[in-house]
Amino acid sequence: MPTFPLRAATRRTAFAATAALATVLAVAGPAAAHVEVNASDPRALAKNVTLTLTSEAESDTAGIAKLQIVLPAGITPDAVSLKEAPAGWKLTPSKGGYTVGGKALATGTDAVHSITVTQLPDAKSLAFKTIETYGDGKIDRWIELPGGGAEPENPAPVLTLKPAAPGATASTAAPSPSSTPPPPKAAPAPSPKTAEKAEKDDDAGSRVVIAVVAVVVVAAGFTVWWFKRRAGTGSA
Repeated sequence: MPTFPLRAATRRTAFAATAALATVLAVAGPAAAHVEVNASDPRALAKNVTLTLTSEAESDTAGIAKLQIVLPAGITPDAVSLKEAPAGWKLTPSKGGYTVGGKALATGTDAVHSITVTQLPDAKSLAFKTIETYGDGKIDRWIELPGGGAEPENPAPVLTLKPAAPGATASTAAPSPSSTPPPPKAAPAPSPKTAEKAEKDDDAGSRVVIAVVAVVVVAAGFTVWWFKRRAGTGSA
């Protein structure tokens, strides 16, 4: 009884099944992340965490020159500082996030930068929507979040967090500066010498006034006496 044709058919069937399975897995698998985020301590409420974001270069004509990151709820721009970035790149806080960039990288070079976050929020996952700008002006937006069961075409990088460590608590934010202007400063109290001098000046002024009044009274009395004498002399 021949067995070779049966074995060949079996091998062809197994190969076809394997190829079909690989195709199904490729279609059903998650979309490739074009921007990835990793954390040194991916736990809720973790403090002083280093986040590293890797932006894949997808342009054949220019390199990445700037990244605009939208921070997730619970992380404010003032809680972020730049730890590492391509040479010459700087971080600039913006409303709801930050921008990091500088001289355009070489074409095909991924943009990798790290930030330090004061404390992660109490959440299960954090999305960092990212906009890439290339040296020739081309823009890629990785800002879509999964929803509706379909994988987004331009997914935002998402960091999955583990539960917080036992006893971890959220830091109390420092009170914001009041917009009310401070009260005016009180005038400094006069020194003893200044007060003494002012008192002496007041005494001298009083003596001058008294002397003037005395002179006026004497002059008035003399005037009255002189007129009375003239009147008496005239009547004689």
